[in-house]
Amino acid sequence: MKPVVQISLDLTNIEEALETATMALRAGVDWLEAGTPLLLAEGLHGVRKLRAAFPSTPIVADLKTMDGGYLETEMMAKAGATHVVVMARAHEETIKVVVQAGKDYGVKVMGDNLGCSDMVEGAQWLEKLGCDYIIHHIGYDERRGIAASGMRMPSPLDQLREVVEAVNIPVQAVGGLSLEQALQCPTYGAPMVVLGAPLTIDADAFKTAEGDLESSLRLICAKIHS
Repeated sequence: MKPVVQISLDLTNIEEALETATMALRAGVDWLEAGTPLLLAEGLHGVRKLRAAFPSTPIVADLKTMDGGYLETEMMAKAGATHVVVMARAHEETIKVVVQAGKDYGVKVMGDNLGCSDMVEGAQWLEKLGCDYIIHHIGYDERRGIAASGMRMPSPLDQLREVVEAVNIPVQAVGGLSLEQALQCPTYGAPMVVLGAPLTIDADAFKTAEGDLESSLRLICAKIHS
């Protein structure tokens, strides 16, 4: 798989999300992600507006589905999402119905191993149940809580190579990566690079970061695509 640059729109209003998405695509980003904060704030309407503005761009709906999987997938597919996210910690039946809905409505399923006691086994389980992609994910609260205790903050890179070697579907790493770490992901065998908090989004305020974001994104995309 060729490297893909995905920007996570972890914002809380659609106007800012549309502005950020326009800038990101201009800079060379390939996929848009309707991040969980945006879905909570804007729901299906936000996905519809993204689809109307960007009719040919893949849109990931970061639902983090735990239950009601078929309906959630159906609704997001009809709103214009091309990818949905289901959690490995969901019940097996939930993962199965998300996969089935993906087939029925033509969307791809990304399985997220956040919170699994064994991240590698979690990824293998998601692949076995039919997911199309793996999100190897160290959560926001987990990272901050561990750091606050004085311990080393965990990184998705800690086990990324193990996860990549354990499955036969594409993997992306998510969770507090620095710019340098995000750029390293393809060398680990994870060609799907996600840019979001804290690289392009202020993770504490859920707003766009300050500075010349477009120029930075342009350089990042050129580096990853090369």
